[in-house]
Amino acid sequence: MPGEIYGIMREYLWVIFCGIGGVFLYNFFASLLRAVGNSFVPLLFLGVSAVLNVGLDLAFVLGFHWGAAGAAAATVISQFVSGIGICIYTLIKMPEFRPALKNMKIDRQVLSEISQFSFLTCAQQSVMNFGILMVQGLVNSFGTVVMAAFAAAVKIDSFAYMPVQDFGNAFSTFIAQNYGAGEKERIRGGIRSAVKTSLLFCLAISAVVWIFAEKLMLIFVQPQEREILAVGVQYLRIEGAFYWGIGCLFLLYGLYRAVRMPGMSVVLTVISLGTRVALAYVLSAIPSVGVAGIWAAVPIGWILADLTGLVYYWKKGVVFK
Repeated sequence: MPGEIYGIMREYLWVIFCGIGGVFLYNFFASLLRAVGNSFVPLLFLGVSAVLNVGLDLAFVLGFHWGAAGAAAATVISQFVSGIGICIYTLIKMPEFRPALKNMKIDRQVLSEISQFSFLTCAQQSVMNFGILMVQGLVNSFGTVVMAAFAAAVKIDSFAYMPVQDFGNAFSTFIAQNYGAGEKERIRGGIRSAVKTSLLFCLAISAVVWIFAEKLMLIFVQPQEREILAVGVQYLRIEGAFYWGIGCLFLLYGLYRAVRMPGMSVVLTVISLGTRVALAYVLSAIPSVGVAGIWAAVPIGWILADLTGLVYYWKKGVVFK
């Protein structure tokens, strides 16, 4: 990593790690509310956090000239606002969730079950982030132009398929509720509807990203930065054409978590990220392919993980056995 970037990164991370408590609060109470069928309030607080983050970014970076630390501080503050806000809302509006003294005891069976699921989810996230770090290291080896293009394109990329990720979380809640109630017919109908909705959305977003790739990059890149712009457009058009792959993968993650098989989600993550990392290093080493190999490795990993998850679903009769 170039020396001029290392110092900025270190400064940013020191501040951003202070927001972990806010992230935990939001995710805990958002999951609680979604589990009882209230998905609007978590979305509302997330929207408030996003708007506040943008406003504080402009104030801290452009107004006060705090640089990377200012951007990180804006994120941390918005995270705590959403986390504390949703916590207060839940405890006031839903007093049944307030813990009483009689609840302050540990149920070993419940603790064991939660710990098992938490461990597997943590393993999944760890594998995912480790793979992303390895890819980032490879991207860094191509120099600052590719690094800048990748940083901008990933923001667009994440924003493009974020709705599908949240849709997968909602799908997981729906399947879990009906799986617990034994409503197999509702599960069948839900799976069919979810697949159609996710597929149509992903195809529409892919078309938008493909057509407007350059205009989207110009949100983050100056028009005169032609090299960065070209690399970013290449990334968006290669990866963006296959958003249906990540859409399907999010549904599979949600399905296997909902039917008490989080270990399968870990397996799919390992396949997806493992393929991505391995192919990225192999393909990018071919002179005629270069950095495009890193971008192509992503959808290939998605598709292989999708095929594995679907084959396991059909062979093992998941949900309906």
